Amino acid sequence: MPPDGLRSILMRHIYFPPTFIFIAPFAILPWVPAHLLWMVLTAGSLILATFLIRNLAEDYSPGVSLFLICFVLINCEGLFATGNPAGIVVSLCIVTVWCFLRNRFVPAGILCLAVSLAIKPHDVGLVWLYFLLAAGAYRKHALQTLMVTVVLAVPAILWVSYVAPNWMQELHSAIRADFALGGPCNPGPNFVSGNGPRMVLDLQSTISVFRDDPHIYNPVSYLVCGALLLVGAIHTLRSRFSQTRAWLALAAIAPLTLLVTYHQYVDAKLLLLAVPACAMLWAGGGLTRWIALLVTSAGIVSTADIPLTLFLALTRNIPTAAAGFSGQMLTVALTRPAPLILLAMGIFYLWVYVRPDSVQIAAADGETRKTRRARRLNPTRDEEQRLAV
Repeated sequence: MPPDGLRSILMRHIYFPPTFIFIAPFAILPWVPAHLLWMVLTAGSLILATFLIRNLAEDYSPGVSLFLICFVLINCEGLFATGNPAGIVVSLCIVTVWCFLRNRFVPAGILCLAVSLAIKPHDVGLVWLYFLLAAGAYRKHALQTLMVTVVLAVPAILWVSYVAPNWMQELHSAIRADFALGGPCNPGPNFVSGNGPRMVLDLQSTISVFRDDPHIYNPVSYLVCGALLLVGAIHTLRSRFSQTRAWLALAAIAPLTLLVTYHQYVDAKLLLLAVPACAMLWAGGGLTRWIALLVTSAGIVSTADIPLTLFLALTRNIPTAAAGFSGQMLTVALTRPAPLILLAMGIFYLWVYVRPDSVQIAAADGETRKTRRARRLNPTRDEEQRLAV
């Protein structure tokens, strides 16, 4: 059995029935080996995910991608301390992206995304939706993923319904209690975990500073994020698919995913999906490269463990209630800047994604490092003649 303090934390983490299919094998084991095995699985999947992101981004800018990836890995203490499934879910999502875009081990990618959707659909649902809107084989992969998810979910729902017939009502009551005033998931300015490493990252937590009313901050958040996502969805349907566009789209999806619904810092490892786009824009040169590096670095730093811990120490005694618009803006800037930084990051990558010349700008360097290296090692006949001259 886990310690009493940890049990109280685990009881407050609410997941849908399909999660229990994957948790049940660990529950059969004693606490110590189950805990160690879960930590090994979390660490292994995260290392694999970062390796794959590095493999995708090194074609453009190895130095920038390595810096961002290492910073994410350094700030994973909270993820391992809590054992949150976000580490595994996000890692499997990244594996899927690699499999789909590299067109290798596609069945494994479909299974990974299906498991992620079954456990935490609010973390990877928009990634799945992007592939569904994309043309060709990617839409087929998304539909196959949905079928596998349904196959996994239906037995779990039947099992839980047999064991706990009132699970839907109990789940609804638990969610309402967690998001109620004073609950651990409430995004209001006075909620329990407001200014620390457990800071809520959704846009509601920022809007609530101006009006602490769920009838206000929820619709406003959905309207802002929904409008941005709608613009991206329309552009995806109208444009031809390319890997350049895919990286820009995923870089916009990652921060918007964190903003539209309830997420904490452990879910922010999803920002790894923005690393290839950042490296690609950095290789393109110009002012865009610096903006890309700035917003991506700011998004990763503002949601990382160590900076958030230091942030808590500096803002512990800052009052959350402020009078006037200027005071409220100062409160947002000093106590919860992460949602605004994520919003800026999402808007920037969406802006680059929907620009008519986004592909040319993103690939302005002409060729990736890998292509140039290959041509140096294996020059074509024309290149050999030019070099000979």
